[in-house]
Amino acid sequence: MNETTGEASNIVAEAVDRGINYFDIAPSYGNAEERLGPALAPYRKNCFLACKTDGRMKDDSRNDLEESLRLLKTDHVDLYQFHALTKMTDLDKVLGPGGAMETMEAAKKEGKIRYIGFSVHSAETAVAAMDRYNFDTILFPLNFVLYTQAGFGQQILKKAQEKKMGILALKSMAKTVWPADQKKDHPEPKCWYKPAAFPDEASMGLRWTLSHPITAAIPPGDERYFRLAMDVAQNYKPVEPREEKALLAGAIGVEPIFHLGNDV
Repeated sequence: MNETTGEASNIVAEAVDRGINYFDIAPSYGNAEERLGPALAPYRKNCFLACKTDGRMKDDSRNDLEESLRLLKTDHVDLYQFHALTKMTDLDKVLGPGGAMETMEAAKKEGKIRYIGFSVHSAETAVAAMDRYNFDTILFPLNFVLYTQAGFGQQILKKAQEKKMGILALKSMAKTVWPADQKKDHPEPKCWYKPAAFPDEASMGLRWTLSHPITAAIPPGDERYFRLAMDVAQNYKPVEPREEKALLAGAIGVEPIFHLGNDV
């Protein structure tokens, strides 16, 4: 996000060279679409490209899709997701008459998208969405602090497994909220949350997430953490019981970045 053209091309080339083939983007991520399009073009046919819309109705979601395709320099995205489908009212809108699902289904018939999914930060809305529509994927936070301190993630993971959906995990390297005096001025400008300590705790957090039955995990946009995530993936070993015990002990009493049932 907000990289120069050269920086974006370099990190995409590095990622592809190291075996990364899943890229996830959204219009709200600064100039990320504009930068990713040219950077990914040489590798597009061998990569799985996921994008999102903030649109809740048919027309605005269609505008989002067409603009994303233009910026990403592609004729289709592999996965198109409702972005932050968190409030129940949002779910009602996208699935109702004139809702954005009409765009999704039409675009799928047109060959402009292959799969339909959603991202979510509310367990209640996640479960309701999976009950009400046969989505292909779900993108949600699966994180050691949230899982143990907020009871967030277990119910979503279980439901998604029952539905045999693609399970995409966010915030594996997150830790907690920034202190009030650091919310606007903190040392990680690309992380709105306070990430797990670099490198050991962050590596263990990602390994903990990858130890669950998920399809993919998406690391932070910060280059240090992104490169660390690639290191972990290339040398991945499931978390051992003693490692998990130590990791979860460090989560006790930590303020989670979300709370169960909150609309965020």
